[in-house]
Amino acid sequence: MVFNILSKLIGWINQSIAVIGITAGVAVAFINVVARYVFDASLVWATELTVFLFLWSVFFAAAYCFKKDAHIAVTIVLDIVPSKLAKIMLLISHTVTLVFLATVSYFGYEYLLLVIDLDEKSIDLWDMPMWIIYLVIPISFAFASYRVAERIYIIATTSHDKILKESEAEQVLAGMGMGAKEHADNENVKELNKMVKEVEKKTGGML
Repeated sequence: MVFNILSKLIGWINQSIAVIGITAGVAVAFINVVARYVFDASLVWATELTVFLFLWSVFFAAAYCFKKDAHIAVTIVLDIVPSKLAKIMLLISHTVTLVFLATVSYFGYEYLLLVIDLDEKSIDLWDMPMWIIYLVIPISFAFASYRVAERIYIIATTSHDKILKESEAEQVLAGMGMGAKEHADNENVKELNKMVKEVEKKTGGML
């Protein structure tokens, strides 16, 4: 129950910051362009603020993608090895990812403390303390670490024969009403499987 609430809270924070960041960034950039070319009065703080807004949006959107398992992944090897081995490989890769994300989050926090000690401030953004901007690193990477930990738990507790998703090629064919798995008893299944393999071959496992 607690983990469900925490998961929803993290998801809401990730989505909200990603949406607000990209929306506000585009709005500020647009206002600055209008001010520059229409009124000949460029806003000196707009560029830096836009960069920071996009930065927060990207990092939290990336953290959210771990929940949806939406990051690009090459699955050629996973598709050809036995499912038991594929599960082990997934656990190893996700564990390495978790260690990396947690490490960046930790050292991001350490750097944050250094910035606070140095009292670094933004010149263009009304002397805003830069630790507020750099806060995005430890928080977003901590959220991403939590999502990867969730994935590890799901993989570990799921049967190896059910762990692998359909490949992207199969998903596309399924969207066209040509899903190979759902038509196993169809006389054209060999042709469909051949199409899947051809798509994966040409895309290297990625679309």
